[in-house]
Amino acid sequence: MRQIEIYDTTLRDGSQGEGVNFSLEDKLAITKRLDEAGIDFIEGGYPLSNPKDAQYFARVRDLKLMRSKVCAFGMTRRRGMSAAEDPGMRALLDAGTSVVTIVGKTSAFHVAEVLGVSREENIAMISDTVAHLTESGREVIYDAEHFFDGWKLDPAYARETILAAALAGATRIVLCDTNGGTLPEEIAGLVTAAREALIGAGLDVPVAIHCHNDCDLAVANSLAAVAAGAEQVQGTINGLGERCGNADLISVIANLALKLPGYGLLGGGEASTTHLTELSRFVYETANMTYRPGQPFVGSSAFAHKGGMHVHAVAKATESYEHIPPEAVGNSRRILVSELSGRSNIAALVSRPDLRQDRALLDGVLAEVCRLENEGWQFEAAGASFDLLVDRCAGTFRPAFEKIAYNVAVESRAEPGNDVRTEATVKLLVGGSQRHEVAEGDGPVNALDAALRKALEQAYPALSRMHLLDYKVRVINAQEGTAAKVRVSIESTDGTSVWGTVGVSENVIEASWLALADSFHYHLGRAEKRSP
Repeated sequence: MRQIEIYDTTLRDGSQGEGVNFSLEDKLAITKRLDEAGIDFIEGGYPLSNPKDAQYFARVRDLKLMRSKVCAFGMTRRRGMSAAEDPGMRALLDAGTSVVTIVGKTSAFHVAEVLGVSREENIAMISDTVAHLTESGREVIYDAEHFFDGWKLDPAYARETILAAALAGATRIVLCDTNGGTLPEEIAGLVTAAREALIGAGLDVPVAIHCHNDCDLAVANSLAAVAAGAEQVQGTINGLGERCGNADLISVIANLALKLPGYGLLGGGEASTTHLTELSRFVYETANMTYRPGQPFVGSSAFAHKGGMHVHAVAKATESYEHIPPEAVGNSRRILVSELSGRSNIAALVSRPDLRQDRALLDGVLAEVCRLENEGWQFEAAGASFDLLVDRCAGTFRPAFEKIAYNVAVESRAEPGNDVRTEATVKLLVGGSQRHEVAEGDGPVNALDAALRKALEQAYPALSRMHLLDYKVRVINAQEGTAAKVRVSIESTDGTSVWGTVGVSENVIEASWLALADSFHYHLGRAEKRSP
């Protein structure tokens, strides 16, 4: 097995992505998760850039990491001074990490136009920096910035820069596709060229790959580099990073471990990929970002089946439309229902075994789904509303309550300091008797929820366990302006399970009522079935 190192830069390069901001505690929590996942190197940040990164390196020493080596990141010494005098070098050494990653210029264009020094001075900056840190007892990983663009511009100079780093003691030469514009064939060719340059100079120094995703090729480029001999892949969890992001280590790891034979990584355990979905979502949650449903391997849609033909085939053989078992990466299979569904989708989602073989019922449910979806309904994230729809089609729906009327009033006064006041009134039939209740809330949906609870709580004590988790509104036909239909999606929980409901109307209050009422019916119906 050829061992491939995984180098994570989520905490440094990933944090440069738009909308990404990690607190100190976030960075420490992600560090622990990355270590548990078996990541070889974790780049913690640039200790001279901000107080938070400096504090991170002081705190991370107290973590009892099992496998990962934490790296401090920095740049070559400044021009016109020695490495020992450079404050950046002192900050890197004070960080106390056993590994330091240094980035230096590879492209003659950047040396002249951005750095503004002579070619010779840039070589000296690289050599002096790596030698100083090595002599100070640090392992140095050298990031050759703009390597691929620099080699294409001036191969001889690019070669000279990486040889300078290797001769000064760098243990790995990282070839960076900094602009993200290189294609896989070019990556493979230039990785081979860099390796031959090092070997030709008598230097047994492995090369690594660091790709940005500006052409949506960062993962493909990383795999091409490994095939060409790279022994380390750098990237970020979920591909976070500047501009279009970095190589997504989730996909890199999954491909190397599950799709390409002969590679060992993350300590070599067979179950090393089974926590990838959990790791991906942990980083999203910590960064306060929404998941990407279509993210390969770990997205919620990665193993979701919607087309009727697909679902029919998957029911017989899962490999017919799945390239790996979802459990291999800690994900799960989902069957969706929509106007594109066939009878197989409906049968797979019907929770009652006694109804799954009723072809006439399944056809009726499918026809109703198609009709409602044409009006803007969507059941993919509203499994509870779908279950209730099946019960209604089967004639087995037993409502916990019946609506007589509801009213929502919103009062806002011009006087300073007067808050907006919302009041909801509901009239319901509950167990043959009429209930009439009023409640206030923080907005119309909250007020309706409170009034419903007041009307139902005496008859249904189980209602106290249920509460709403999420509420979303989506305009369906925006061209109609303020008369457009809206779709309201509600997510609820009883502390054990979570369910979704949906409502559609031109009136946002009515759409909210429909979704809210479905959530109550679903919860109370299940509670009644569970009671002795």
